[in-house]
Amino acid sequence: MTTLELLSLIAAGCTAGAINAIAGGGTLVTFPVLLMCGTPPVLANATSTVGLVIGTAGSIVSFRSHLKSVKEMLWWFVPVCLVGAGIGSWLLTKTSDDQFSRLIPFLVLFATLLFFLQGFLRKSATEAKSKALWFSVALQLPVAIYGAFFGAGIGILMLASFGFMGMTHIHEMNALKNLLGSLINVVAATWFITAGMVNWPQALALTAGALIGYYLGAHYSQRIAPQRVRQVITAIGLVISIVMFWRQFG
Repeated sequence: MTTLELLSLIAAGCTAGAINAIAGGGTLVTFPVLLMCGTPPVLANATSTVGLVIGTAGSIVSFRSHLKSVKEMLWWFVPVCLVGAGIGSWLLTKTSDDQFSRLIPFLVLFATLLFFLQGFLRKSATEAKSKALWFSVALQLPVAIYGAFFGAGIGILMLASFGFMGMTHIHEMNALKNLLGSLINVVAATWFITAGMVNWPQALALTAGALIGYYLGAHYSQRIAPQRVRQVITAIGLVISIVMFWRQFG
């Protein structure tokens, strides 16, 4: 690995870490950089997951004050996320990226629009919220499968589902999203390491940058007004969608 590749991967990890701490989608930064370094697609995908997984601790620590508010929800979401992550990790070893990646632009765009409109569409009745909770929990299974398989935009999908089940505090939503996202990535990373699908020098370079990016992104996003954070998340989702559509159909 050349010095330029090392610096590029550290910078990519830092940028991806900050993006993941706010809304998700950091894989869109690290995956193309790994491809530019000559890494095969499946190996690049697995290496990106392992390189970013340790950095999630920085975002979880930064949002730790909000974890108490979402503690009861973990009993619902954690088992589903673990099962979905296992399925998604297995699929990556058995399925080509092209077969699934064609759906990604549509999923991310749909989730971004859901997140943007959830304030208007959310029901306030207790019965409606109860039904929305079941819907959100059920949605976590395909989200976790997708997150382990590729992962870009998983944060947008999670935030959209949290909004529909009645959550309104953006920082509490981010705390829950970061914790569940990290569990999915840990399962996927463990699977990929066991399968020998990781380029370790590249993964460690990504990790070095991601640790800084995750912490800074999670820390400073809480100093911004919730409405501004929502705007940033929506903008990130739209950019991710445009990039993915361009990569697939451009």
